[in-house]
Amino acid sequence: MIPGRTRPARRTAAGALVAALLLPILTGCGTDAASGEEAAGAASAPSEDVTAALKKNPALAKLLPEEVRQRGTLTLGASVGAAPSSYFPSASSRTLAGQDVDIADAVGKLLGVRLTRQQASFDAILPALGSGKYDVGTGNFGVTDERRKTIDFVTYINDGQGFAVREDDKTLGRVTRLDQLCGRSVGVGAGTTFESTLDAGKGVCAATGRKPYKVNVYSDNGSLLTSLQQNRVDVVMSTINGLRHQAAQPAARTRFLNEYHRLDVGFAFTKGSPLLKAFQAAVNELIRNGTYGKILDKWGTRESAIEESRISPPEQK
Repeated sequence: MIPGRTRPARRTAAGALVAALLLPILTGCGTDAASGEEAAGAASAPSEDVTAALKKNPALAKLLPEEVRQRGTLTLGASVGAAPSSYFPSASSRTLAGQDVDIADAVGKLLGVRLTRQQASFDAILPALGSGKYDVGTGNFGVTDERRKTIDFVTYINDGQGFAVREDDKTLGRVTRLDQLCGRSVGVGAGTTFESTLDAGKGVCAATGRKPYKVNVYSDNGSLLTSLQQNRVDVVMSTINGLRHQAAQPAARTRFLNEYHRLDVGFAFTKGSPLLKAFQAAVNELIRNGTYGKILDKWGTRESAIEESRISPPEQK
């Protein structure tokens, strides 16, 4: 255990109720706030299948290694986070939904391969790529210079780092410097760029004689947001799109503060993977044929669109 961090909070009965209230609630959908159960007849994710018309593109498929074409499958390590990226639409559903899911499935259709999705924790996927356990990983992975040393990326969206607080907390405004967090507790996900950013800046408070901020690390998004609601952390640092989406849901009772640092987000591969060019070409085809825009419109993330996919671009500064 690293000093200054807490273990992931245990789920209590009260915590389970809060987590239920924090499930993504899209337009025209909802939960019963009294019981935490899904409201009768509520649809908890957009139902439109915007990738249904996609078919195998022979020219793109030829970019795959021969053995992959023959096998017809790729193993995808998928982290389950929060809407709109990748999440379970309800407590009873075990079918993933989200922007990452739609984009990955669309790429698979164009390449003529079936993506065998295996759920894994966010911080376990990147190391597992090197061992060959997964061919590709998804989890809203931000492209950083540190990660590029051992991982290659094929970009498909632009997201990044942001902050949120409880809806009734008016003590913190825009966070443009980490020293604005001095004396506060900040919740982040394990193995994320948010954790590494806060670790790198941990000396800023001592330099000005103020109490340091405390970093609380959680293994899943539900525990992280439950801790915010129950006042165990003061502020959350997470994805821009995820925090914006969450703040738009009345039951969540959170307030999005601001964007802090934009990052390209991409499919993750072991360094030098022979799959890179095929995935890049497939994403660029989705952009060209309009499917990409339809996926982003479905999930309300059009502001995060990229003009073209790139392979392991430098970190945005």
